[in-house]
Amino acid sequence: MTDTSAILAHLHAEQTEEDAAGHGINAEEWERLTSRLGRQPNLVELGIYSVMWSEHCSYKSSRRHLSKFPTKNEYVIQGPGENAGVIDIGDGQAAIFKMESHNHPSYIEPYQGAATGVGGILRDVFTMGARPIALVNALRFGDPSHPKTRSLVAGVVAGIGGYGNCVGVPTVAGETQFDAGYNGNILVNAMAVGLADQDKIFYARGATPGNPIFYVGSKTGRDGIHGATMASAEFSEGDEEKRPTVQVGDPFTEKLLIEACLELMATDAIQAIQDMGAAGLTSSSVEMADKGGIGVEMDLDKVPQREEGMTAYEIMLSESQERMLMVLKPGKEDLAKAIFEKYDLDAEVIGMTTDTGHMVLTQFGETVCDIPVAPLADDAPNYDRPWVEPKPRAPLDLSKYPEPEDYGEVLLKLMSSPDMASKRWVWEQYDRHVMGDTVDSSQSMGDAAIVRIHGTNKALAICSDCNPHYVAADPYEGGKAVVAEAYRNLSAVGATPIAITDNLNFGNPEKPDIMGQFVKAVEGMAEACRALDFPVVSGNVSLYNETDGKGIPPTPVVGGVGLIGDVSKVATLKGAQPGDVLILIGETKGHLGASLYVREWLGLKGAEAGPPPPVDLAAEKRNADFVRSLIEQGLVNAVHDVSEGGIACAAAEMALASNTSFFIDSGTDVATVCDLFSEDSGRFLLAVPSKLSSDDIQDWIDAFDTSVKWSLIGGFGDHSPGMYEEPYLAISGASAQAGIYNLVELPLSRLREAHEGWLPAYMAGVE
Repeated sequence: MTDTSAILAHLHAEQTEEDAAGHGINAEEWERLTSRLGRQPNLVELGIYSVMWSEHCSYKSSRRHLSKFPTKNEYVIQGPGENAGVIDIGDGQAAIFKMESHNHPSYIEPYQGAATGVGGILRDVFTMGARPIALVNALRFGDPSHPKTRSLVAGVVAGIGGYGNCVGVPTVAGETQFDAGYNGNILVNAMAVGLADQDKIFYARGATPGNPIFYVGSKTGRDGIHGATMASAEFSEGDEEKRPTVQVGDPFTEKLLIEACLELMATDAIQAIQDMGAAGLTSSSVEMADKGGIGVEMDLDKVPQREEGMTAYEIMLSESQERMLMVLKPGKEDLAKAIFEKYDLDAEVIGMTTDTGHMVLTQFGETVCDIPVAPLADDAPNYDRPWVEPKPRAPLDLSKYPEPEDYGEVLLKLMSSPDMASKRWVWEQYDRHVMGDTVDSSQSMGDAAIVRIHGTNKALAICSDCNPHYVAADPYEGGKAVVAEAYRNLSAVGATPIAITDNLNFGNPEKPDIMGQFVKAVEGMAEACRALDFPVVSGNVSLYNETDGKGIPPTPVVGGVGLIGDVSKVATLKGAQPGDVLILIGETKGHLGASLYVREWLGLKGAEAGPPPPVDLAAEKRNADFVRSLIEQGLVNAVHDVSEGGIACAAAEMALASNTSFFIDSGTDVATVCDLFSEDSGRFLLAVPSKLSSDDIQDWIDAFDTSVKWSLIGGFGDHSPGMYEEPYLAISGASAQAGIYNLVELPLSRLREAHEGWLPAYMAGVE
C-alpha cells in the first residue's frame, strides 16, 4: 500500500537554495523565485519552476535574440508562439509545421530518443488540427572512426523509421552529416508538416475560466522525468546513467491519438489544446493557463497512471509520450470520453480552469502546489548573456597547394566522403510513400521533397538545410547561407518559398564565444529571411550541446516549406536527357574557403580551412526566381543547386540521377580546382533541351532580369563516342602547353560505386 502520509510529508518539505541548485536553478533565479512566491517553495513547486525556467522551456538565453527574426509575410497565419507555425496555401487550406530537437535523449538512448522526437513533433502539428502528411529529419553524428558513431547511427535511424513507419506518416526529406565535433553530442532534429482547413485550426490560447480540463492518451509513468532539465545542461562522461530521463514511445498509440483528436476536433468540443511535450503535464497546463490569462486546478489522483505510488512531483514532471491536454467547452465531457474510449485511450477530466491566475494541485486530498502562473511563463528569466564577436578567419592561401595531378581522384574522394556520400542506406529504411502523396523524395531525385496536397493538383515542397562548417567559419555569413540554401532548394524543384522553421543547435551559452556564435548566426539568418521574404514561423533552440566542456559546431538547421501551384510543373535532378546542354546560372568566383574540397582533399580543419563563401542575397533571390520561372514554363529538364562540392559534384549527381553521360567543356571558364569545386553561393545547374539556342536563353534572361549571370558549361550525352561502353563523365581543361585535354574521365558505374558504397560498407563494419 502507498504510504500517503510519507509521500505528502516529502512533497510539503520546504526547499532550500541548495535543493534549487540540484534542480538547475542558480542563486539569482532562486532569489527571483522566492521573491515572486513570497516564500520558499515545496518540492512540487520547485520541480515545476525548474522545468518551466529551464533553457529548454523558457529560452532564457535566446529569446531576446529570437525577436530579430521576421515572422510575417502575406502567407503567414500564425507565427512563433503556438505549437507550430501556420501558412496560407490557398483554397482555404493551411500548412502547419515545426522542427524540434531530441539531441540529448538520442545520445543517451538512440532508438527511443529518436523515436520519441518523431512522436513529439507529430503532436505539435496535429494538436493544431492538422493531419500530418510528412516527416523530415536532420542528423549529425561524430567522426566515423569514433567508437560510438556506428551504433548511434544504427539506433537513431532505426528509431526514426520504427516510429514514423508505424504511425503511417512518410519521412520524405533530411540530411545526415559526420564530424568529430559531434563525437560527444549528436544532433537529432525532427520536423513535421501537416494540412488543415484554415477555419478549423486549434490553438493553446483561448481557454476561459470554469471549464473542464481533459487529459487524453497514454497513462503517465516515471519515464522522462527531468527530461527538459537534462536537455538544458551539459553532458559529462558516464551520462548514459541518465537513461531514465529518456521517454519511451508507442507509435501505434500515437496513431490512435491522432485519429481520436481529429475526430473530436470535428465536433467543436475543444476550447484550447496543448500536447504534453517537454515538462509534460506542467508545461501543457501552464502554457494554456498563461495564454488564456487564467488559473488551473487539477486533482492529480484523477490522472491516469501506469505505476503505483507516483507522487505529484513525478506526475507533473513525467514526459511519458502520447498524451494531450485539452480545455473542453461546457457539457462536452461525455462526448469527448466516448470518442477516446472508442480508440481505447485513457480520457479523464482532471480539473477545471479558474479565474485565480494560480496553479493549484491536489493529491490525496491535500493541496501540494499553489503558485501564480505568470512567473512560470512570462516572468521567466530573460538573460542578456555576454558575447564576443567571432574572430574572422584569414583568407585561404591556395598558392601553398598545387593543382591535383588527378582530378578524377578528387571527384571520387569528394563524392565518397561521409558528408557527400549517398545516404540511401538511411532513407531506404523510411517509408517515403505511405499515404500515396509523395511525388519525389529529396534524397533520391530532387533538391526538396514534393508532397501532393491530397485531392488537388497543388503540392508542398519541403527541405532541411545547414552547413555547420560555414557557420563555424563565420556565423554571420554562415547563418545567411543556411537560409539561402533552403530558398535555393525549394526554388530548384519549382516551389515558391514561403516560410521556415528552425532548430538552433549550439553549445553552452554561458561562454561568451559560444553566445557570440549564436547571436551572429541569428542575425545572419534574420537578414537572409528579410531579403528573401522567407520568415520564421516556428522553431526550437537547443543549447548546452557540450560534453566535458567541448561544444558542437554551431548548427542552425532550417526547415523550408514552399508551394507548388501545379504539381505537373516541377523539376528534379533526374530529368536530364542525352543531347541536353548544361547551363550554369550565377557567377563562379572561385571561393574555396570552408569547402568540401579543402576539408576532404587538402585535409584542412578549423581556421586553416578559411572563411566561407560570402552570400549575395540579391543575387540569390534573383537567380532563384529566374529558375522558378523557367520551371513554370517547362523550359528545363533537370535542375540542381550548386552547394557542397561545387559544380563538379552537382553535375555528377545530376548525371547519376539520370544515368546519362555528361561533359564539362574546356571552351568555358571551367578548368581549375576553383572553377570545379568552389562553393560560391546563388548558383544552379540546368539541363536545357539542345533545341534551345544561346540566343533563346539570353532572350529569357533579357525578359526576366538582365543582371542574371549565365554560361554554357557542358552537356549530356555521347561527347566522345567509344570512350566507354556505358555512361561516363568527362571534364576537360585547357592550357597553353597541352591545349585541350581531359581532366576527368570516369564511367558513371565507378562514380556510383564510390558515391553509394561508403555508407553501407561503413555500417557493415567494412574497413
